Amino acid sequence: MEKKSKSLLILAGIIVVVLLMFGSATFVTLQPGEKGVIFKKFSGGLDKENVYGAGFHVIAPWNDMIIYDVKEQKVDETMDVLDKKGLPINVDVSVRFYPIYNKIGYLHEKFGVKYIDKLVVPEVRSTVRQVMGRYTAEEIYSTKRAEVEQSIKDETEAVLNKTENNIHMTALLIRSINLPTEYKKSIENKEIQKQEALAYQYKLDKEKSEAERKRIAAEGEAKANKIINSSLTPSLLKMRGIEATIKLSESPNAKTIIIGSGKDGMPLILGGNN
Repeated sequence: MEKKSKSLLILAGIIVVVLLMFGSATFVTLQPGEKGVIFKKFSGGLDKENVYGAGFHVIAPWNDMIIYDVKEQKVDETMDVLDKKGLPINVDVSVRFYPIYNKIGYLHEKFGVKYIDKLVVPEVRSTVRQVMGRYTAEEIYSTKRAEVEQSIKDETEAVLNKTENNIHMTALLIRSINLPTEYKKSIENKEIQKQEALAYQYKLDKEKSEAERKRIAAEGEAKANKIINSSLTPSLLKMRGIEATIKLSESPNAKTIIIGSGKDGMPLILGGNN
C-alpha cells in the first residue's frame, strides 16, 4: 500500500512538472482584435481552416498558436519616383489595411507574420512607381492629382485583395508631393497665370452678356414704341379725346366745354374750378 501511494505521488509530481513546463503553451488568451491559427507539429502542420477568435483557448502543449493582429493598420511610406518624362519626384503615401481574418492561415503560410514587410509595403511602392510613371509631374502635382491617387488605390487594392494575398485595403492617401524647387515654381506660376486668365475671361463674358442684355432691351423698347406710334392714327387720337371729354363733363367740377373749338376740332375745356 505504501509502495502504491509512493507511485501515485511520483506520477502526480510528474504531471505537475509537465503542466508547469507546458502551461504557457497549453492555455492561450487572445485579446480583442486578435485571431489565431494552430500549427500542429506532429499532426498535419498548419491548420488553415480553423481560425480562433478573442478569448481563452486550451491547446495541446506541443502545438503552437500563431496570433495575428487583425485590426486596421496604417503604413506610411516615403519614396522617390520618376514621372513620365523622367523627372524625380519625392512622394509620401499612407495606406490603411487589415488582413482578412478568416484567411490568416493562408496569409501565414505564404508570407508569415511579417507580411507587411514582405507583401504590403513592396506592392504599395511598386504600384506608386508604376502609376506615377504614366503622368507628368504637373499632372501629379496639380491637374490630375485626384485621378493619380484613385488609380494607385484601385491598382494596389486589386493586388492585395487577390485570393492568394488576403489583404483588404481600406484607404490610400498621397500625403505630400515634392518636386524640384525650380520646377515647382514654374508649375505654380503657370497655375497663377491660368487663374488670372480665367478671371479675365469671366469678366469679358460678363460684360459681353450685359451688353447683349441692354441691346435686347433697347430693341424691345424700340419695337414697342414703333407699334404704339403706328397705332396712334388721327382718328384714334380724336376718339380718345372725345371719350376723355365726356368723362370730364360728368365730373362735379365747374367747367365750360366748347365742342369743336380745339386743335384738330377737339373740344376746348375752359374754367375748370373745384
